[in-house]
Amino acid sequence: MLVFPIKDSAMTSKPHPQPFDPKPVLDLIASIEADLRRLKGMVEQQAEKFDPANPHNKTSDGKLTQEGVECCYRMFDEGKSRYTVAQQMKISFTAATHRFNTWRKAGGTKRQRALLG
Repeated sequence: MLVFPIKDSAMTSKPHPQPFDPKPVLDLIASIEADLRRLKGMVEQQAEKFDPANPHNKTSDGKLTQEGVECCYRMFDEGKSRYTVAQQMKISFTAATHRFNTWRKAGGTKRQRALLG
C-alpha cells in the first residue's frame, strides 16, 4: 500500500497575484505602432523616388537598363501617358509603347516592383 505524505495547506498555498493592469502595456504597443507607421512612411517616400533623367537608366548605346525599364513602369503606375514617358525618358514613342505593352503583360499596377538603385 502506498502512502503519500499530506502537506500543510499553509505551506503549498501561493500568494494571490495582484490584478493585471493592461493599460501601460496597451499604451506601449500603441506608441510602438505609431513609431513603426512613421518609419514606414519615411522608407516608402525614399523607395518611391525615381529620376527619369538619371544617366543610369540607359546604356552607352542608348538602350534602357533594367533601372530604366523599371522607371518607365513606375511612370505608367502613376498614370503617365506613353507620350509623357517618351519625353521624360528621352526615348521614342514607339519604345514607350513597347514598354507600356510589356508593363501591361507584367500585370500593370499589380506587378511586383523591382528595386531601384
